[in-house]
Amino acid sequence: CGLWDLLQLDTFWQPRLPPSRKGTRWLNVLKTLAAYRLIDPGSEWRLHRHWFDHSAMGDLLGEDFAIAHSHTLYRCLDQLVVHKQALFSYLQERWRSLFDARFDVLLYDLTSTYFECDPPEHGKRTFGYSRDKRSDCVQVVIALIVTPEGFPLAYEVLPGNTLDKQTLTDFLAKIEAQYGKAERIWVMDRGIPTEATLALMRASDPPVHYLVGTPKGRLSKLEKSFLTKPWTMVREQVTVKLLDQDGELYVLALSAGRQDKERAMRRRRLKRLWKRLHELQRQTLSRDELLLKLGAAKKDAGRAYGLVHIQVPAPDEPVTAATFTFALNRKKLRLTRRREGRYLLRSNLTSDDPVQLWTWYIQLTEVEQAFKELKGDLSVRPIYHQLDRRIEAHIFVAFLAYCLQVTLKARLRPWRQDSPPAPSWRNSPPSRWSMSICPPPMDAP
Repeated sequence: CGLWDLLQLDTFWQPRLPPSRKGTRWLNVLKTLAAYRLIDPGSEWRLHRHWFDHSAMGDLLGEDFAIAHSHTLYRCLDQLVVHKQALFSYLQERWRSLFDARFDVLLYDLTSTYFECDPPEHGKRTFGYSRDKRSDCVQVVIALIVTPEGFPLAYEVLPGNTLDKQTLTDFLAKIEAQYGKAERIWVMDRGIPTEATLALMRASDPPVHYLVGTPKGRLSKLEKSFLTKPWTMVREQVTVKLLDQDGELYVLALSAGRQDKERAMRRRRLKRLWKRLHELQRQTLSRDELLLKLGAAKKDAGRAYGLVHIQVPAPDEPVTAATFTFALNRKKLRLTRRREGRYLLRSNLTSDDPVQLWTWYIQLTEVEQAFKELKGDLSVRPIYHQLDRRIEAHIFVAFLAYCLQVTLKARLRPWRQDSPPAPSWRNSPPSRWSMSICPPPMDAP
């Protein structure tokens, strides 16, 4: 496999996965698992029952069907996770050597993956906030750090009920312990760091720099301070204002494109809500029925629901046009209009260029893209394993495949510089990526 050889993964894995006494070459089993996850992902059972026989892996590796036996695959999985930290340290050096990759800007985010199974009594599979909108299923949380180019630096599999704000402190310590102290810049979305964590980052020696999205509630407190500040254009249709306060730099960004999108969404939902309220006013309903229908309307309208002041009848009153009324909250609407398309960033990099700060924050989409590829191209779920160690090993193989994928993307980058980015590496010309994955033998015509 060309990508495997490019990263020199044999050098890393050979001393860690020696052949068994029965002659099972665990390295080749791992290559099979990684190639399967990258090329045609599915369950380990499907690899055993179907995929291996219908692929060329046996010929490429000089192996027979024995390495695809289900018990062999599972026993290989059991040997992998212990080497996770060493693997990422090794890959960091390989990417630095191959692509001059830099690891001073770190993008940090979390996602979840769910299991359609009965809730277990113990382990990491628990109920929690589901980013897949499957709150009816148990899940695990995956925390990931990548660079702006998509190179992963570390990840962790956490219990499904882990809150975002509970994770950052441990990750700061792990990265420092594994890679040493350095002036790194952590880029995160709002909700991940707490005030205590940010204070700890500012007080660190050397200071740990951060750039983080900030809830709009803080914008209310700073709005007057921003009024006298000038707008600076950072790119077409994006302008920013800077406010230096209490040793931190606040960046107020206004995106015309985002403003148009948010305004259109708000208008559409508000119009639909207004129409629905008129329909309810004409219906003959009991108070309980009205409240149920208003609850459904609130769910459909989202934040637009708060722009309407709704008066419902008292428990002992009938539902009439006089007892059930509604009116537009114009003061709140004006405030909402003024904030559409705006978002607030916060950093302790007080001397940095606002264009660079905004660019780093926008690159958070790279970690979101990594999650999309893990769930899409690499199909990290469904996960059928019942043991935590097997679940973590399954996710480990998916991340190993993602490392191969991001290496392929880095190799393809010179051919894609003059074209818009594709949503998936598979959209690149097959002649490029097929040769990178498995190049032809030297004597091929």
